[in-house]
Amino acid sequence: MKACFMGLGYIGLPTAIIAAKHGIEVKGVDVNPTVVEKTNAGELHIVEPGLGDLLKEVVASGALVASTKPEVCDAYFMVVPTPFKGDHQPDTSFVEAATRAVLPLLKEGDLYVIESTSPVGTTEAMAKIIYAERPELEGKIYIAYCPERVLPGNIIYELVNNDRVIGGVDEASTDKAIAFYSQFVKGKLHRTNARTAEMCKLTENSSRDVQIAFANELSFICDRAGINVWELIELANKHPRVNILQPGCGVGGHCIAVDPYFITAEFPKESKVIAMAREINNYKADWCAEKVENAMLKFELENQRKPVVAMMGIAFKADIDDLRESPAKYITTKVMQKCNNASILVVEPNVKEHNVFKLTDYNEAYETADIVVFLTAHTPFKSLKKREDKIILDFCGIFKK
Repeated sequence: MKACFMGLGYIGLPTAIIAAKHGIEVKGVDVNPTVVEKTNAGELHIVEPGLGDLLKEVVASGALVASTKPEVCDAYFMVVPTPFKGDHQPDTSFVEAATRAVLPLLKEGDLYVIESTSPVGTTEAMAKIIYAERPELEGKIYIAYCPERVLPGNIIYELVNNDRVIGGVDEASTDKAIAFYSQFVKGKLHRTNARTAEMCKLTENSSRDVQIAFANELSFICDRAGINVWELIELANKHPRVNILQPGCGVGGHCIAVDPYFITAEFPKESKVIAMAREINNYKADWCAEKVENAMLKFELENQRKPVVAMMGIAFKADIDDLRESPAKYITTKVMQKCNNASILVVEPNVKEHNVFKLTDYNEAYETADIVVFLTAHTPFKSLKKREDKIILDFCGIFKK
């Protein structure tokens, strides 16, 4: 079998690599020529532990070849971004563009799968586009939806071992998709229909968003009450049926910070809790920025000089380089816009360089700064010792005690 993966990003590239590792001939497609060039050279353009060696192996064997254009294959996978527009309406234009790119190549018996997180009904909508352009294929190809559910930093293991939900537009499509994924997925493959599979993905991430919102709301309450929120949550979680998540500086990434809007946009009257969770988690970033700005103002008034501030981490979660929808990046930008010529040191150990921020080594920043703001709980930060001569704003629990 020959499979085409449309999109070589944080999910598409690892999935293509794992498929190639398991004996599938893979064509990886990306619109970014630099991504294609690096992939064919066996070089990762993302940070993911262990993935670099696998990439070199499958490229060297010829199992994975990248290109800017798709070619005739037996299976096609849409693994492209699905952002939201300015009014929080889902944008499926990338999925449609990728679909139209492979549309002339489709032939009888082919499998077409969307992995991109999508609003309910997207798979059916793409099927209509395919059949409108290629009516001779109706009932003769297999169309399904199978969302990823992996954790950045542990993608290699989870792509193989996690359960997957697979929903076809009909039973035959579900069967065909299950047959493909069973070649490399050891987790259980759960059958359903396309609409349920689409909603399942949105539900999983919305559930996480609501749970994080509860933790973040607790952090507001504890700040007012003079209580250590980390200790409170640890004690509350001693209850056998309580499992509160950890608060942070907001919610980021291309899943949890985005997917709930796909529900609230389509079901605004029914999704009250989900909508409120989004508001709370968005507000947490503004709350953190205000805390930093107030600390800077207080320092200047007490010391008659502007502080040096270290913003520690701009990725959306620990130990990755992904800045998409990152609240840490948002907070850093907002603070810099109001810094009034104060010295802001930006730290991100997982990114070599950035086109906006001048990055500083974390040890140097920690040593130099008057105010240290922990935004992302990167592992290197946990080796730092808490110092009484620093004003520390710890929004991610580096010094929980």
